[in-house]
Amino acid sequence: MEFLPELVLVVSFLILLTIGTPVAWSIAISSVLTMLVSIPVMPALTTVSQRMGTGLDSFSLLAIPFFVLSGQLMNKGGIAHRLIAFAKTLVGSLPGGLALINVIGAMLMGAIAGSAMASASAMGSILGPEMEKEGYSKEFGAAVNITSSTTGLIIPPSNVLIVYSLASGGVSIAALFLAGYVPGILTGLLLMLVASFWAKKKGYKLGERSTLKQVFKTFIDAVPSLLLLIIVIGGIVVGVFTATEASAIAVLYTFLLGIIYKEINLKSLPEILLDSSCTTAIVMLLIGASMSMSWVMSFENIPQDISNVLLGISDNKIVILIIINLLLLFVGVFMDMTPAVLIFTPIFLPVVTALGMDPIHFGMIMVLNLSIGLCTPPVGSVLFVGIGVANTTIDKVIKPLLPLFLAMIVSLFLVTYFPSLSLWLPGVFGLLN
Repeated sequence: MEFLPELVLVVSFLILLTIGTPVAWSIAISSVLTMLVSIPVMPALTTVSQRMGTGLDSFSLLAIPFFVLSGQLMNKGGIAHRLIAFAKTLVGSLPGGLALINVIGAMLMGAIAGSAMASASAMGSILGPEMEKEGYSKEFGAAVNITSSTTGLIIPPSNVLIVYSLASGGVSIAALFLAGYVPGILTGLLLMLVASFWAKKKGYKLGERSTLKQVFKTFIDAVPSLLLLIIVIGGIVVGVFTATEASAIAVLYTFLLGIIYKEINLKSLPEILLDSSCTTAIVMLLIGASMSMSWVMSFENIPQDISNVLLGISDNKIVILIIINLLLLFVGVFMDMTPAVLIFTPIFLPVVTALGMDPIHFGMIMVLNLSIGLCTPPVGSVLFVGIGVANTTIDKVIKPLLPLFLAMIVSLFLVTYFPSLSLWLPGVFGLLN
């Protein structure tokens, strides 16, 4: 049977997910079952186990635990409060001012911490009660927080872009980081536009206009936090250090900043380190299992088969990109972002490169696309963090969430069909192939 490996892989994976098997184990077990199509049990088990181990043997992956730790330090170190105060002086007096503060704060927090869940937790817990006090509905606040938190996944530094670099066979992390700025900011601006329109329609009251003195003061307070972006991204782009070395510098810098702000002390470190270790362990298990599945798919020629099928449907770039985007939107509903990037990059990247697309551009499309999945049930991790912090339910959040989803899809469409949005900055710094 020509497509037996594909059938075994997809069916076994879906059955395992349906019966509640954790995603990492679903990936590993379905990989073993797919290998059984070609080889006996013991070699299949040995090969998948070996590939899980070797999949983690990458210097670039060392950046992930460091960025996770720096994100935890930022979350506990008073950085979010200062970023929110700065955002408030900029847009607090506009229609939907607090919602706009949430978006800008999430973009800044996500850009510094590189974690959508950390951003959703920090912004929701700080701004949520304040939005309610000012008359905003709890559900609208949660919807804005959930969607805006994903912007940090594409605005660098981003762990997901490091994972994509690994899955794509070594696309420059510096180029990917630079490529993320315009799509990430574009998504944030579109979310702000929708949030402002919704707030005006609902008649939420306007905040007070800030003076230049207040703007300057909050900016000065936020400068040490914002400086981390310049140190990390500037150092990587200029070539002073690698992404992994930059992540270690980010940990040291955020720790010292937390000490200076008197928000972190030695007693709080064990809890921060434990939380970071738990998050890192989950991510690394997912990466190891996903790398084994990627190898199994390559062994069974599954990417080539899918590539042939897609190119057999059409050789029109627009049509192929629509199909890939729809497939990724579907995948994002049921699968977490990290395994999705590792599994589907080797499948779709050869298809789009055959059509002349730059791998950096495709990375932006993939991350933006899968970010939408983080805001949708049943797997959306950011969705559940957002409604948990807001103390509300999914069914109540859906209505205000839909127009914000539409803004994210418009951003995805623009980034997909206008490559210059992703490739302009890497081109300016001479990082395009």
